[in-house]
Parts: sequence; C-alpha cells; structure tokens
Amino acid sequence: MFKKIREDIESVFERDPAARNILEVIFCYPGFHAVLFYRMSHWFWMKKLYLLARIISHIGRFLTGIEIHPGAIIGRKFFIDHGMGVVIGETSEIGYNVTIYHGVTLGGTTWKKIKRHPTIGNNVVIGVGAKVLGPVKIGDNSKIGANSVVVNEIPPNSIVVGIPGKVVFRVEGEKRIQMDSSFMPDPQSRAIENLLDRVKKLEEKVKGERQGKAVE
Repeated sequence: MFKKIREDIESVFERDPAARNILEVIFCYPGFHAVLFYRMSHWFWMKKLYLLARIISHIGRFLTGIEIHPGAIIGRKFFIDHGMGVVIGETSEIGYNVTIYHGVTLGGTTWKKIKRHPTIGNNVVIGVGAKVLGPVKIGDNSKIGANSVVVNEIPPNSIVVGIPGKVVFRVEGEKRIQMDSSFMPDPQSRAIENLLDRVKKLEEKVKGERQGKAVE
C-alpha cells in the first residue's frame, strides 16, 4: 500500500504544475487525502470488515467532499484534481494513471446488486462535471470532455463530448492521443459548418441552373 501512496504523490507532480513540494501535496491536496482514505478503507473492505471500511470512507468524505466507496477497485497513480463533488460508486473499476477532475460521477443506473458502475481503462482523463453512468467501459487513453454524460461504451483512444457523450475524435491502433486536454472538438460547431457548406453548394448549383436557362 505504501508503494501505491508514493506513486499517488508522484502523480500529483506529474499532472499538476501548481504542486511545489511534497509537504504541500500531503497537507493541502484534498484529492490526495481522498485517495489515502480510500486506500485504507479498501484494505479493510477486502478483509471483510465492511462497517469499519465504510466509517473510514465516510470520514474521508466529510473531510474532503469526495466520496469513494471502499468496494471500488482503483489502480496505481490515480489523481483527483481539486476533487470537490467527485462520487465513485461501489462496483467502479479504475485502471492505471487515471485523472479525474472535480464534479465527476461514476454512477450506477440500477438498484440491483450487480456490476452497476463504470470500468475506466488506463491513461483516461475525465473532465470537470462529467458523468459516466452504468456498467459501461471507457477504453484506454480516452478523454471525456467537461460536463459530458456517458452512457455507452467508449472505444480506446477516443475523445468524447456532449449529452449523451459521443466520440468526436479517435486515433486508430495503439497510438495515444497527444491532444492538449484543454482542447475538445465542438460537434455542434462542426455540424453547423457542414450545413453552411452544403447550403453554399446548393446555392451555387441553383445559380448555375438559372444562368443556363437564361442563355437558352
């Protein structure tokens, strides 16, 4: 567990340019605190000490504003930036090197005691306020735009935006997306541009037919 904690601290420096030193991360980063409480509560959960695990998880929620169920499975180098309002459900599975911003929900869509929360692949970034609902899988190296609502499976190497979330950009094969996380394609703008281009072509076609008739 201590190795994972050390890696969680390293991930803060890798992904937050505002981090200055280890003491600042240990004392001033609620995302790190929440992950620390999760690591402890998950250990007790795996020992089937469910009540104790839930109590530790609840204390972490009270202190950080971040709710991570101790039954969730979270991989190494997990980073929550800012963190307030993050909710991660019981059957969520999160891979390696994942980044989540504040207001993100990994939620369920059923009351049945089954796998009801998302599975997040490796190297995934989930933007501010995004909601990933149900037992869907988010492929490796994908990025989910701010405030998107994802209810369907997402293939690897994809950028997802919108409500419901749709893939607007994808890299084929094993090559990872190198696009800056602050840039997300706008599908509405793209649709309007395509529509305007189509209207322009139709106007040119009508104009050409009128000129042809005038010559006759």
